[in-house]
Amino acid sequence: MPTSKSDPAARPYDLAIVGAGPAGLAAAATAAGLGLRCALLDAAEQPGGQYYRHPAPGLRAARPERLHHHWPAFAALDRALAGHVRAGRVDHLSGHHVWTAEPGEPWRLHAVRGPGGDGAAVVEARAVLLATGAYERQLPFPGWTLPGVVTAGGAQAMLKSGLVLPGRRIVVAGSGPLLLAAAASLAAAGAQVPEVVEASGYLGYARAPGALAANPAKLAEGARHAALLLRHRVRLRPRSAVVAVHGEERVTGVTVARLDADWRPVPGTERHVACDALAVGHGLLPQIELATELGAATRTGPDGAVALDVDERLRTSLPGLWAAGETCGVGGADLALVEGAIAAREIAGRPVPAALRSLRRRRRAFAGLMAAAHRPGPGWTGWLTPDTDVCRCEEVPAARIREAVEELGAGDARTVKLLTRAGMGWCQGRMCGPAVACLAGGGEPRPDSRPLACPVPLAQLADGAAREA
Repeated sequence: MPTSKSDPAARPYDLAIVGAGPAGLAAAATAAGLGLRCALLDAAEQPGGQYYRHPAPGLRAARPERLHHHWPAFAALDRALAGHVRAGRVDHLSGHHVWTAEPGEPWRLHAVRGPGGDGAAVVEARAVLLATGAYERQLPFPGWTLPGVVTAGGAQAMLKSGLVLPGRRIVVAGSGPLLLAAAASLAAAGAQVPEVVEASGYLGYARAPGALAANPAKLAEGARHAALLLRHRVRLRPRSAVVAVHGEERVTGVTVARLDADWRPVPGTERHVACDALAVGHGLLPQIELATELGAATRTGPDGAVALDVDERLRTSLPGLWAAGETCGVGGADLALVEGAIAAREIAGRPVPAALRSLRRRRRAFAGLMAAAHRPGPGWTGWLTPDTDVCRCEEVPAARIREAVEELGAGDARTVKLLTRAGMGWCQGRMCGPAVACLAGGGEPRPDSRPLACPVPLAQLADGAAREA
């Protein structure tokens, strides 16, 4: 679709949307259709976010829709958005990574832009909608830093955007519904997937039959994944985990063990599975740094993940700031599409159809059930050896973190970070944060309040300070 070339600082918008994934695209298309002038800011060059990621134009993919389960929904949104861009109702500001926001009338969003992040942009808008999505939760284990170990979402991203596989024989492991989707995509693309190793199992879904019955599309989607895996002879191993990865210069195999109800490895159940790649992930965590740095209220979900607290209208605790999709709690693309449309109608002051609100409630109920069913158990720390790196960026092993807790008195993730540097690296704790918090005895980490949501060149900060002076 065309990308707007107008100057975002030249005029205030009715609505600025941060994130061009399912929620952001639905919000932009709906809001523009209701007469709002919108800015759609996204760090990527192409719309779609992580879920609707697609090959770069230079790869000339003949049938990109075969890499997606819901391509028609994206194609319809992309066409609608392209029309709004041509008509001047939406400015699609690609390559813009928003690093902070200033509340006010209007709001001011500050972004770095360009391949090197050396450009600067300021966008003003009457209202702001956060649709920043989520990132994967990782739990460390021996060998997880070896080449050939990727996240489950990362394996899908390699396939969708690069048309490549992380290996030829790929074990998919962790917990959550993303595993089935990832395994199905990899198998359909020609990879051999010997096993899907699921730590939690699926019996937890039976605790709320009403939520299942109210979401038949989710059951049908699960059945399609299961049928494809069966066709490709992929074994599903519930209540099990990869507790070690083996290899010298790259992955050559993994050790899989059965888990008890608390996710502790059951002695004597270990077995070796040969592979040349491992795709692993334990669900998703809402990406909410932009809001928490401003003091927006949060809530803890059934899986322990922290999300933004919004009301029925999807308003956060900050006037003029709204949220939709995974920022409100991970629930999948279908829910994000609905919430994006609802938020846009609310911001435009238009009535929301009762059927749309009902659909959101049903899908939120399923999201809560899904989160509870795949919540990590406390016994996963039994996978760790003393020399297992927990923080990959700073190479902080489990032994040093336990020393900070048991001998130096650290009682939370922040104190552990100060004593060990765990979480001070490039990813700023996104990769190791949950693990460090669990080892510190505090459960999932509370989001830090940081003035910068992404790396920013010092020159931009200096320019801003000069203008304020």
